[in-house]
Amino acid sequence: MRILHTMLRVGNLEKSIHFYTKIMGMKVLRQKEYPDGKFTLAFVGYQNESENAVLELTYNWGVEKYELGTAFGHIAIEVDDAYEMCEKVKNLGGKVTREAGPMKHGSTVIAFIEDPDGYKIEFIQRKDK
Repeated sequence: MRILHTMLRVGNLEKSIHFYTKIMGMKVLRQKEYPDGKFTLAFVGYQNESENAVLELTYNWGVEKYELGTAFGHIAIEVDDAYEMCEKVKNLGGKVTREAGPMKHGSTVIAFIEDPDGYKIEFIQRKDK
């Protein structure tokens, strides 16, 4: 068994695809509209779905905003340099909510950003940096 994808409901599919491709560096792996169900799915990731877990962006037509609740935490992504990634995100118009630095009670360098819908993404700097 393996994890295939994580589904996120998004309020503006174009804005979300822009964020995950232009800011986060992912690729759109596939996208399909379902007119009878009034929704569109877009799968984005760094590698093919057969090789890695990906994100499923679900746009329910006409729904522009969701309440995120308090149960979901964040998506974690390993990066070479968390400081550099924060600068890149800011330069491309993204939102950094916690600048890069050592985590509390530890030495791992982390940072947090938000996607256009407010989902949190944690950057975890590779240990060999």
